[in-house]
Amino acid sequence: MRLGVLDVGSNTIHLQVVDAHLGAPPIPNSSHKSIIRLTEYLDESGAITQLGITKITDAILTNMKDAAHLNIDELLAFATSAIREAVNADEVLAHVNRECGIDLQVLSGEEEARFTFLAARRWLGWSAGDLLVLDIGGGSLEIARGTDENPAFKTSVQLGAGRLTRKFLKGDPFTAKSLRTLEEYLQDAIAPLSQSLSTYEKDVATGTSKTFRTLAKIATTLYPKFGPHLTYSALEAMVPKLQSLDIEGRKAMQSISAERAPQIVAGAMVAKELMKTLNLQEIQICPWALREGIVLHRLDWIER
Repeated sequence: MRLGVLDVGSNTIHLQVVDAHLGAPPIPNSSHKSIIRLTEYLDESGAITQLGITKITDAILTNMKDAAHLNIDELLAFATSAIREAVNADEVLAHVNRECGIDLQVLSGEEEARFTFLAARRWLGWSAGDLLVLDIGGGSLEIARGTDENPAFKTSVQLGAGRLTRKFLKGDPFTAKSLRTLEEYLQDAIAPLSQSLSTYEKDVATGTSKTFRTLAKIATTLYPKFGPHLTYSALEAMVPKLQSLDIEGRKAMQSISAERAPQIVAGAMVAKELMKTLNLQEIQICPWALREGIVLHRLDWIER
């Protein structure tokens, strides 16, 4: 069957069309994406502004129009951190569903972590054993760990790269004071995870989604001596370099897209603090993430 997976995230609205059936990997058909950065459309109360609601609606309608010729059998539409935490989330959902004729649902942070974990488990297989899966999004950080397809531990923390950039980082390049403030905040926010994951015995974790993929590309381009994966040693070298660059300097790096350049510094700082706190030496990148997890879960449910 042909499924459309509409992901209304903190940075982008992404409609991915896949051909899928139970027992086989989802095959990408086409991708339609709009960059909107929803955190820029929050008012002082934490509500998404009317302009933001219009941006969301227009982007969804545009993406659906672009994919109309593909004859999608079913649309799986979900929203993550930016809408989940908006004080007017119900109003936003009602407007979008009415204007776009869809059924957009908000995922909880734990659901995000669970579906992402499922995708990583299916990609890596049972031989990977105990998995620790990390996903740094625009609005939140998801962590899941376990030996089965359903993680024994899952959590979502408001440590997304876009959110932290907007809240803490000032100047261009970012000022030393704002970078130091963010570093101290991350130390306090991530420290409790060491207790929750104290029984995880490996020094390797799995990273999914664009922030980790971007960091891995930077690492292999600039610091190939540290190996093919994202290592803590590479991040130690990378973070100060990224912090020293202004926005144009980051955009000029071939490994960083213009979309990711504004928030990659915060993303790298989160990744580094995670690895330090959890005693991880390496992050291996999994190409499947939340959208693939949603598809796999849907196919499993249809079979039941």
